[in-house]
Amino acid sequence: MYPSTASPPLNPVVSPLAWMLGTWVSEPAGVGKFPTIEPFRYMEEATITHVGQPMLNFTFCASNADTGKPMHRECGFIRIKPGTNHVAFISAQNTGVVEVEEGEVEGNQLRLTSHSVSRISFAKDPHVTQISRKFRLTPEGKLEQTVHMATSSQPLAPHLHVTYRKVTS
Repeated sequence: MYPSTASPPLNPVVSPLAWMLGTWVSEPAGVGKFPTIEPFRYMEEATITHVGQPMLNFTFCASNADTGKPMHRECGFIRIKPGTNHVAFISAQNTGVVEVEEGEVEGNQLRLTSHSVSRISFAKDPHVTQISRKFRLTPEGKLEQTVHMATSSQPLAPHLHVTYRKVTS
């Protein structure tokens, strides 16, 4: 028997993250920078869903704001340690990076820092060594994501900032 197309109830373990659910599109374009690259603008669609399990599922798909050319892709899961506000963010990226970030959800804000970062053997230099990320729901109902990054050649520095508008629940 195939599963129903109706959405299952949200698992209560992840209810502190319910504010993140939905499909979100960047508005305006996100901004990327880092000391070793030219600044850039990107469009991104973030889809955060659940299937009734005690975790959220996510995909982030970015494209160049000027050309539409595909860029970064990221997918994974967001889990909460039951009975706490301790959150794990597990991500696989098309750049060959796999990471686990951990942190805490407080109200409509989630702060995370990398716990482990792994990469494919032929990833290009410099290698990502640390990520910190913050999500927050603004009073206007927009989702913001801010990412800081460190590499094998640069200390932790601002990298990405994007504001999303919700397009579906």
